[in-house]
Amino acid sequence: MNLSPDLVATVQRLIAQARERAVRAVDAERVQLYWHIGQAIVEEEQHGADRAAYGTFLVQGLADALQPQFGSGFSRRQLYWYVQFYRAFPIVSALRTQFSWTHYKTLISLDNPDKREFYIAEAAKNNWSARQLERQVHSQLFERLLLSNDVAAVLAVARQEKPPTEPRAIIKDPMVLEFLGLKREAAYYERDLETALITHLQEFMLELGNGFSFVARQQRLHLDGDDFFVDLVFYNRLLQCFVLIEIKTDKLTHQDLGQLQMYVNYYDRLEKLPHENPTIGILLCADKNDAVVKISLPADNQTIVASKYQLYLPTEQQLLAEVQQEIDKLDQADS
Repeated sequence: MNLSPDLVATVQRLIAQARERAVRAVDAERVQLYWHIGQAIVEEEQHGADRAAYGTFLVQGLADALQPQFGSGFSRRQLYWYVQFYRAFPIVSALRTQFSWTHYKTLISLDNPDKREFYIAEAAKNNWSARQLERQVHSQLFERLLLSNDVAAVLAVARQEKPPTEPRAIIKDPMVLEFLGLKREAAYYERDLETALITHLQEFMLELGNGFSFVARQQRLHLDGDDFFVDLVFYNRLLQCFVLIEIKTDKLTHQDLGQLQMYVNYYDRLEKLPHENPTIGILLCADKNDAVVKISLPADNQTIVASKYQLYLPTEQQLLAEVQQEIDKLDQADS
């Protein structure tokens, strides 16, 4: 008698699925437990005359009582996490069941309520793993979107209250490509960077933003007897349009913008369907001169976007400096 391979595969799948559900159930209970512990500590803390001193006493006393019996998950440091958890999320019914404790630890560390709300909405909408959420926080996704959008617009898109209607609502500037593992000081050829982007396509699409699907690499365009090649072609289902990406490792030039505009025009005239929106063009460049971009493009330009790529995660100070530069430009324009 032979054992059916299908039976073995079915039982293996059932076991794996049951284990996965069990892990999720345990983690959900753990999240609830930590929230209630934080609540109990905070409510007891309210009874002390000197709340700060009494709170320190409570946490240390609880750690001394609990840790020998229940382990390091109830150390003084961990108990402080639970207190922060309760204070950041005071309504237990608002907790997201799909978030693990690791998700919440990342969210708790955000002291800006708008920023936290943004990441909660984005993580839930895009089903981010804890690792993906941590990466997006470390890459300063919220701050990068704020470079070209206001807080209300960013949160509206994140909550899905308002679908994005223009490229700047979903395209970050600068893009952060630290996952490519390229050394910052090396002089990379465009094809090397393109190859690295394709190799890490999933991370790259996540970095691009919501709704991107990969279409083609080095897409051939035949125009008047000549062949041209678009580095990368994506489609965005939220904007319902093609997104063409050209990769440049030198400073942005007029010729680069003209070439991309030609590709955009080609797609609008020959590839775009009647119900689809105009094609978006993005130049990934090592540096950009905003003056060149503005001079080279129509005043009402909505489709050509120049984005600096960065091979390391920027610090918050660097991003704040860029925001300040944008503010200074607006002030100079108004004066």
